[in-house]
Amino acid sequence: MDRRNKQGWATEPYVWLILLFPLLAVIGGIVTTWLAVSSDDGLVVDDYYKRGLEINRTLERDRAAQGYDLKSIIHTTEDDRKLRIILQGNRLFTPPEKITLQLLHPTRSGHDRKLLLEHSGSGAYHGGLPPLIKGNWHVLIEAQDWRLLDFLFIL
Repeated sequence: MDRRNKQGWATEPYVWLILLFPLLAVIGGIVTTWLAVSSDDGLVVDDYYKRGLEINRTLERDRAAQGYDLKSIIHTTEDDRKLRIILQGNRLFTPPEKITLQLLHPTRSGHDRKLLLEHSGSGAYHGGLPPLIKGNWHVLIEAQDWRLLDFLFIL
């Protein structure tokens, strides 16, 4: 009799090689499921139809900002705790008393922040800056009839 027949299937290296790939697929599936459940990427919205209907209003507000020739200058303090925004526009532009500032993370909506800033004279707005994760941020400045999308880099 052959010696390998007495030892059993568990001693055969080819059996373990054949079982390795399905086992890796199961482990990969478990890890992928865990990552999908534990991370909130927030990329899918529930009210996509309602948001689709708001596109025309958003485009009108963007055109209004272009009509005012709006530009923003964004300053932060060295410790990144205070924010100063200066809005500049043509002679038709009247700075509103309050603006809404949204700090939008490009990929993780769970980190987005919304602030209300008050006018402090000569087109400047001041406010506290909440703690932000490091990276690039989009800044959306809004008033009643216009909106301006800008870019802010946080180290």
